[in-house]
Amino acid sequence: MAHDADHHGLRPRSLDWLPDAIRERAPERRLGAGETLFRQGEHAAAIFGVAEGRVRLIRSAGSDRSVVLHTAQAGEFLAEAALFAGAYQCDAVAAVDSRVRVYSKRDLVAALRRDPDLAARFMAVLSQQLHALRTRLEERNIRSARERLLHHLALAAGPDGRTVRLAGTVMDLAADLGLTHEVVYRTLAALAKDGAIARPAADVIVLAAGAV
Repeated sequence: MAHDADHHGLRPRSLDWLPDAIRERAPERRLGAGETLFRQGEHAAAIFGVAEGRVRLIRSAGSDRSVVLHTAQAGEFLAEAALFAGAYQCDAVAAVDSRVRVYSKRDLVAALRRDPDLAARFMAVLSQQLHALRTRLEERNIRSARERLLHHLALAAGPDGRTVRLAGTVMDLAADLGLTHEVVYRTLAALAKDGAIARPAADVIVLAAGAV
């Protein structure tokens, strides 16, 4: 969702804790839309920061199904768990043309061991992400597509409590919600018809007063 969602903990801005020395040494990698950054089971030698674009973390849920675990936006880390694991636990695929920074696992672990303050800042980031994950799980337990979507929009609203700026497409929103894009399109149309939301622009949704 939008940067406004950061106020509600949905999108932890996780790059801020990183030391400048490590940030400046990190090489950059460019990904085309649909290109794979890493695959589940591959040796975990690095974690990544999204400089531009969006990267989805995807896990297989059967022979022909997959689940989007998270969509990392510009300014976010992904694969932090790889710091303490031998292999990546899911696939990472660029949702759009993207740029990522590659941070050496060995360098980061050494820095965390040397600097307790740095380790504490990193733990704060992980705590934010755990909160965001719990929020996503709470949403997935809401059976009604309408109520699940309204719940998500309410949490993602900006300072005015009503305006949501989509960072991606409606298909990205659907992936975050665990719904098909057809269901989300239909639900948005029904909400707009009922006056519960307004769509002044393709990337903006405005909640009506009392909609949630």
